[in-house]
Amino acid sequence: MSTAALLDQQLPDIDWSVPPAGVVSSTFNAPSGPLALWSLGTPGQPRVVLVPGVTGSKEDFWFVMPILAEAGYFVQSYDLAGQYESYQAGPERLDPPRKHYDYELFVDDMVSFLESAGAAHLLGYSFAGDVAQLVTLQRPDLVLSLALLSTPPLPGQSFHGVKRIGWLSSLASPAVIAGLMKWGIKRNFIPVSAARLNFAMRRFALTRHASHVDIMGLMRNSPDLAAQLRALPQPKLLAVGEHDLWPLELHRAFAAELGATLASYPAGHSPSETTPYQLSRDLLDLYQRSEQPLQ
Repeated sequence: MSTAALLDQQLPDIDWSVPPAGVVSSTFNAPSGPLALWSLGTPGQPRVVLVPGVTGSKEDFWFVMPILAEAGYFVQSYDLAGQYESYQAGPERLDPPRKHYDYELFVDDMVSFLESAGAAHLLGYSFAGDVAQLVTLQRPDLVLSLALLSTPPLPGQSFHGVKRIGWLSSLASPAVIAGLMKWGIKRNFIPVSAARLNFAMRRFALTRHASHVDIMGLMRNSPDLAAQLRALPQPKLLAVGEHDLWPLELHRAFAAELGATLASYPAGHSPSETTPYQLSRDLLDLYQRSEQPLQ
């Protein structure tokens, strides 16, 4: 067993609402509004941006951020618009205002954040992986490497490939899918510690229902970008749990299409929480393989 795997087996039970030592909490004024931000490390060092997905937050990288910062990176993570402490950010704040959270909103926010401090090693978790792919194609000059963590491996109606219940997804509206997701988390069907579950409930209390529902709709139309991304020079990593929502064989095929390295862990949909040392090891390897900022 590797050192990283041993460390993952010894993770402490933490208070997820308290940032790791040294983290600076702030807000970033994105096009859609204020985004809650964590930063750790020394500005000016190579930059890493970790973006959580729907019903997630920057706290999902609680263990990962200190590992990467200790390795010499300036690490940042923000809550997506409408999610947790970024609940004030939304389409009504755009110019001109819009009614729904859409891909353009999330892409413009991510581009704005990357532009604020220069090119970065970019990781998108789950839905944010779809957004990160769009950003990488639109602004490859801002992306040093691309990591996709538990990102839907199917374009179009991505829920079709979900184990066991994927066939039901076409029969359910985005609101129903959002409700089922929230219900499953509340019932702790994928068991987590009491501290983690309490934090998830606190997060739901702030997360905007409209943001959750709109993202479920967007995930029924995931972009088909693998061939275009494969042509880009940035090194790519697809990191997944062996017990993810989607079968590992779908992720394996997706990695091949992307020209990405596939890394799998004894985890579910949240390797950043349950196998952070193994994930961080593979991220550091990815960063070492990357080139200097593209001109």
